[in-house]
Amino acid sequence: MRLPLTRYGWLEILLFCAIFLGAAILAFTLATGVLAKILGAGAIISLLFCLNFFRDPDRHAPADPRLVISPADGKVADIGRIENTPHLGGPSMRVGIFLSVFDVHVNRAPVPGRVRHTEHKPGRFLDARDPACATENEAQDLVLETPAELGGFPVFVRQIAGLIARRIVCAVKPGTDLARGQRYGMIKFGSRTEVYLPVDRVEEISVRVGDRVKGGQHVLARLKVPA
Repeated sequence: MRLPLTRYGWLEILLFCAIFLGAAILAFTLATGVLAKILGAGAIISLLFCLNFFRDPDRHAPADPRLVISPADGKVADIGRIENTPHLGGPSMRVGIFLSVFDVHVNRAPVPGRVRHTEHKPGRFLDARDPACATENEAQDLVLETPAELGGFPVFVRQIAGLIARRIVCAVKPGTDLARGQRYGMIKFGSRTEVYLPVDRVEEISVRVGDRVKGGQHVLARLKVPA
């Protein structure tokens, strides 16, 4: 049976277990008094928070191959047209998703495709809700080329670090084939994930600003497919 915790966080999980479990054991067995019990309870709560952050539930995407699914859990922060889109060579529709520290932070491929390009961009660590974070923060781009039956066009996903999130994991390289909804990385502790779709390939956007979405499950958009 698969543990519902992400493999991208095993180092942190082991570290937090050692620290917080050790602190709780010391507080409950060696120390005395109300303050010791409060500190012990705080250590247990902190451990549960960390385990909750690194959770990785199984998700099932709808069957229609034209549907673009969310690459992350969170709230749709903005939807808009970007005229000069990196990696796409033209205008795109961007859907930005804000992830709080209480959301699942594993990222998934929004469409099936082959990884054509990955690129790390150093930058600042503004709050992920700051409008400037999309262009100024540290980020990791992943460009997917969709299969021929969908049109063979590029889609790219951007993982963006935030005020607390300081580490982005992208575990795939160019040439890797990803199924729609397949895990490929995560952003650790509060962040933003964006999907860029070529304007001429979008039939409709299926979400609105403020909607809550789940990665690998909820639909962001419907694609136009060649006849």
